[in-house]
Amino acid sequence: MNEISKWLINGVPGESVSIRDRGFTYGDGLFETIAVRNGKPRFIDYHMERLLESCQRLGIPYPTGVADEVCRIADGCAFGTVKIILTRGVGMRTYSPPEQTIPTRIVGLIATQPPSRVAYESGITVRFCRTHTSTNSTLAGIKTLGRLEQVIARSEWQDTHIREGLMCSDDGRVISGTMTNLFFVDDGTLCTPDLARCGINGVMRRVVMEQARLCGLDCDEVDIYPKELRGMEEVFLTNSLIGIWPISQLEETGLEIGSITRGLMAELVNVGVAECTL
Repeated sequence: MNEISKWLINGVPGESVSIRDRGFTYGDGLFETIAVRNGKPRFIDYHMERLLESCQRLGIPYPTGVADEVCRIADGCAFGTVKIILTRGVGMRTYSPPEQTIPTRIVGLIATQPPSRVAYESGITVRFCRTHTSTNSTLAGIKTLGRLEQVIARSEWQDTHIREGLMCSDDGRVISGTMTNLFFVDDGTLCTPDLARCGINGVMRRVVMEQARLCGLDCDEVDIYPKELRGMEEVFLTNSLIGIWPISQLEETGLEIGSITRGLMAELVNVGVAECTL
């Protein structure tokens, strides 16, 4: 079942918003994607913390009741995804935000099926995208509605064997996948790209970094370039829905699925990311 089963718009069941909503006209808003497992939204506190920070940065009032709506709409769903979309609301035809912001709050549930075990057991094939992600420290880290760069990047390939594409910044640094965060192991040290200038600070990225530290493994946030990434000992991807996907093939370069990747997958299982069970 791959369809929206429920929508709430400002707390009321529905499927449409105003044509003058700034989320539609300008992409003026935020979103969160939350895994639902056995009727419970996973890591909801972390998602709400990021949403609050994002609202503060964009000057959009935080919707205090949204966590309750997420829990209510997720109840009874064995396996699925909740998506929160929060816009600045209805406004006039001008970039200038309205003097009084009345946000539009959309919460939707998508019932899905568990992913294939192959990606977790054998790793995935990944390519580099030609499309770059723009450097903009004002929006770095948060999940704004404007995802056109990712849409264009994802349209670059149709080969179903390629599960993800890696995107670089305008100055050539590897930032992330189209829908994932990136980790790699360099001389035994766990690393992830520095997202101070662009990229999304994913919830699963945060969880992995926390679990690594609990295991006595520091995680360095660094700059990395494509040529360097091909020489790393281990490389894997994360997001809220998949947990960890090891990379076993980076274009023409084969990669090992090492002990750090497998160890972190086991730690994620311990905190409720059952997809990473081997």
